[in-house]
Amino acid sequence: MLKGREAITVRPGELLPPIDFEAKQRELSAKLGRPAAQREVLSEVLFPGLLEQLARHQEEYGNTAVVDTPTFFYGLRPGEETRVEIEKGKTLIIKLVDVRDPKPNGMREVLFELNGSQREVEVPDQRLVDAGARRPKADKGDPCHLGASMPGKVLKVLVAPGDQVAKGVQLVVTEAMKMENVLTAPRDCRIKDVLVKEGDRVEAGDLVVVLEE
Repeated sequence: MLKGREAITVRPGELLPPIDFEAKQRELSAKLGRPAAQREVLSEVLFPGLLEQLARHQEEYGNTAVVDTPTFFYGLRPGEETRVEIEKGKTLIIKLVDVRDPKPNGMREVLFELNGSQREVEVPDQRLVDAGARRPKADKGDPCHLGASMPGKVLKVLVAPGDQVAKGVQLVVTEAMKMENVLTAPRDCRIKDVLVKEGDRVEAGDLVVVLEE
């Protein structure tokens, strides 16, 4: 069963390197720009990097924990509504009325009702590139084209044009519904072009990386 590997005869925690929690708290506080709580330090030790991702998310979108899970992941359809309790005894009833077609600059008008009062807001369509143009699609018949296997957000771009990589090396990491998807090199090759950057949104089939022949 061990296939020649040495058996662990002690508690696994004894094999981990010691952690200076005070130093880790100072480091995390500097990254967050505020004093880090003890539970946040423990979270960072157990799941490195996730707390920073959460902080960036909250800085951009606010506290989305008040939004129910289906609405957070899938949004509302026209005519559907959701309730958001922003504090005890204070609930917002939000109903989506309509989402207009995109403008040339990639923005859409979203019409909704907030506690019965009609509102509208203009938001960028993350599925569109600047000026409303869509990303080019990967040619499935071209072995030099590597496309996104599913829609999501680009978390990491690990290569640049001109890089020489070996088969299996990670090139781009995307995320969808908290699941990471890694695009790897199908063979030993040189990178000709990278068409995305960290933070971009991609759809399934979008051209992400081009390899040299």
